[in-house]
Amino acid sequence: MDFDFTTLTLLSIPLISAFVGWATNYLALKMMFYPMEFVGIKPIFGWQGLIPAKRKEMAEIAAELVLGKLLNAKELAAKLDSKALTAVMERRLKQVLRRIVNEVMRESAPKVWASMPVHGKNLVYARIEADIPNIVNNMVDDFKYNVEEIIDIKELVVTKLIESPEIINEIFLKSGEKEFPFVEHSGFIFGLLFGFPTMFVWMYLPEWWVLPLGGLIVGYLTNWLALKVIFEPKHPTKFMGLTLQGMFLKRQNEVSQVYSEIIEEKLVTSENILKTALYGSGSKQLLELIELHVNDAIDRYIAFAQPYITLGVGSDAYYKVQEMASRHIFENSERYMPYAFEYIKKTLGIAEELSARMKKLSPEEFEGVLRPAYEADEWKLILTGSLLGMGAGFMPVSYTHLRAHE
Repeated sequence: MDFDFTTLTLLSIPLISAFVGWATNYLALKMMFYPMEFVGIKPIFGWQGLIPAKRKEMAEIAAELVLGKLLNAKELAAKLDSKALTAVMERRLKQVLRRIVNEVMRESAPKVWASMPVHGKNLVYARIEADIPNIVNNMVDDFKYNVEEIIDIKELVVTKLIESPEIINEIFLKSGEKEFPFVEHSGFIFGLLFGFPTMFVWMYLPEWWVLPLGGLIVGYLTNWLALKVIFEPKHPTKFMGLTLQGMFLKRQNEVSQVYSEIIEEKLVTSENILKTALYGSGSKQLLELIELHVNDAIDRYIAFAQPYITLGVGSDAYYKVQEMASRHIFENSERYMPYAFEYIKKTLGIAEELSARMKKLSPEEFEGVLRPAYEADEWKLILTGSLLGMGAGFMPVSYTHLRAHE
């Protein structure tokens, strides 16, 4: 009976070790991403997923990579064509401009506008509509030149990722969709392999501390090895006829494509670019640009519409017209700009551009796409795995202790 019990205990060690390896790696993966927000009592008693907790650092790294090394705002803006932009939103822009003209004139010069015959108003509408291509062309040219002052891509990316930690999780989970299952499954294999040495030590040294110590080592090594295998070696290395390279780095082309598509679809979208331009730190510069070209256009329209407007609008009302027109065009951007979103997305080709440049990064640079954001906290995952492994190591010890007192 003793022999059977001892044999069963020994055989259970590698199996328990394999389970510990799998469980610690599985838990480590979950702890990387969940929960999204801190659960517990700050700052110590509780947990937040390492990636969501590091979303600000991750956002800044992504922004620096996208803006500083791989994508240039001026290069992207240079692809825009004023004629094509006018074509896709001209119909909606005409509708919006007619409404703006009516609102501005009713507020700034109500008597003049009310007394103007329909023919005169139609002349104003026609003149403005005929001038749309010229206005758009001038504004696009100025926008291209001043794009870095108007749109801060870093601000866009950082703000969006901080607001939406689920996007950061998606970047990691999709980019590492082949590595993370390996981490989980490798824990079982590594745990099983490390369990045999623990079993042999226990055979000759059946002390109470052997199995907890073995569990501690197994938990540590399985997590440590899994992380190493993903990112090491950085460069293809020959070993016993095999070419070894970190799993993540080996899939550089594939990961580049996935990463770039998420950046284009979730972060640097046409909608987010417009919101950053309208409400971000460069919104004042955008308004000034609009004012410059609207004022120039109004000078031409006022001269053209004589004697209907010039004689009836005083200098105060005239400047009010300019100010209000610029403000309305700025504030109504979300009414006509969405018609250009599809054109902008297709023309900028952010995913294609970013992917092509990411594929050319060195292994060291490519590793920096995802790892640095949480690398400093990897020890937490390894420590947690170690402690869980040690706890599991007490299981057979406790069982043995109970049997010994039966």
